[in-house]
Amino acid sequence: MLTDSTVETWLREDIGHRDVTNSVPGETTGRLVPTEPGVAAGLDAAAAVFEYLGVDVQVQVEEGHQLDPGDPALVAEGPAQDVLRGERVAVNVAAHASGVATRTREAVDAAHEVDDEVRIAGTRKTTPGLRGIEKRAVAAGGGDTHRLTLSGMVMVKDNHIAELGFDRAIERIRERTSFATKVEVEVEEPGDAVRAAEAGADVVLLDNLDPAALERGVEALPDGVLAEASGGISMDDVPAYAATGVDIISLGSLTHSAPALDYSFRTG
Repeated sequence: MLTDSTVETWLREDIGHRDVTNSVPGETTGRLVPTEPGVAAGLDAAAAVFEYLGVDVQVQVEEGHQLDPGDPALVAEGPAQDVLRGERVAVNVAAHASGVATRTREAVDAAHEVDDEVRIAGTRKTTPGLRGIEKRAVAAGGGDTHRLTLSGMVMVKDNHIAELGFDRAIERIRERTSFATKVEVEVEEPGDAVRAAEAGADVVLLDNLDPAALERGVEALPDGVLAEASGGISMDDVPAYAATGVDIISLGSLTHSAPALDYSFRTG
């Protein structure tokens, strides 16, 4: 949940101690509109910026709405000084989130051209302090948020296996995990997928495998164990990975490399 203290931190960073630039009298109306097609996200966070400043604001579209250039996404009305002070922070957060949502929608559409059952998921490769906004943007784009925190699911990764060994790492996790918590195990060889499933994995993450190797690992898994593909998968690669029968394709690039959607904010 976005808190007032977070918004205050954003604004303090941008405004500083003496804002001469926006010392503008009177009332005004500002409109946030995209200059390119994209998927709306982060508008509630943008609205929170204006609300904190005492500006009346109306979000014009729902999260996940497909925007065309010129479509009004948000309208803010109030003292000109406060509207202008909120402008850059609001635009930045909406542009970033909408970029994540747009990139996610592109990946979902590419995957569903091949297999409409495969899920596109984000990862924990998020910007510190912005995870909630970025994860909601993934959802707005039609993606799966994956685990939100380390508490959401146990993932046995390569470093855990390097420290404890394959079987011991999974066993140790199983001993400490609630029945309600899923366990995912990362493997880097197709043959280790079955080994992970037999050791108690609910989900097997097949990491850094090409589509042919991934398909071998997926086919070997018993029913009821989900297969996830991750690691070095580009947007162009998504259709080939979707064709392997994998259940989930996770992409860190949805959050760490999505270009911001270009918005314009005009007053008057």
